[in-house]
Amino acid sequence: MLNKRIYISLFILCFVSVSGFSQTKTDSIPTSPTTTTQALSNDVVIDSVTRKPLNILAPSKAAFYSAILPGLGQAYNKKYWKIPIVYAAIGTGIYIYLDNDKQYNRYRDIYKRRLAGHTDDEFYGDGPTPKVSNDGLIRAQNTLRRNKELSLLITFGLYALNIIDANVDAHLLQYNLDENLALKPHFQFNEQENSTDLGVTLNFKF
Repeated sequence: MLNKRIYISLFILCFVSVSGFSQTKTDSIPTSPTTTTQALSNDVVIDSVTRKPLNILAPSKAAFYSAILPGLGQAYNKKYWKIPIVYAAIGTGIYIYLDNDKQYNRYRDIYKRRLAGHTDDEFYGDGPTPKVSNDGLIRAQNTLRRNKELSLLITFGLYALNIIDANVDAHLLQYNLDENLALKPHFQFNEQENSTDLGVTLNFKF
């Protein structure tokens, strides 16, 4: 009778121990593979896209900087490769204007000396008739004046284009990749084949 009680007590003790161990093993498992894989997939997708807040003042700032100093707006937009182009374009316009202005003053001074009775200018020559007549000097002055005005207009146009370019670039930089247009890594658990799928997902929303 005593041995029977001992056997029953040992059986109950073993059953309680096995039940407790089984419960502990079950609790130690965090989640199913599907749940874990889905959570990892969601983390990868969410972390793959970083949305930056829009700066509505960026275009006006870029335009203002370029108005103060050509190329400064491009530097603000981090388009550094455009700065040499801006200075080359505006610098060429200024050079052409200054060259035409120099030639215009040259012909004007010679014409004034002609009117004063001097015949020792570079266009008069040694003969009785000058190489360039007074009418020729007048035509040269008119042509150089038009060239001056045109080059000055082109230079101001390039200056304005520099401001517009900085403003438009700042607007375009606002369209960063977000949920409406994004290329994301794709990772999920395939329950049918008991395997994981890894790929790339392209999202495009209107």
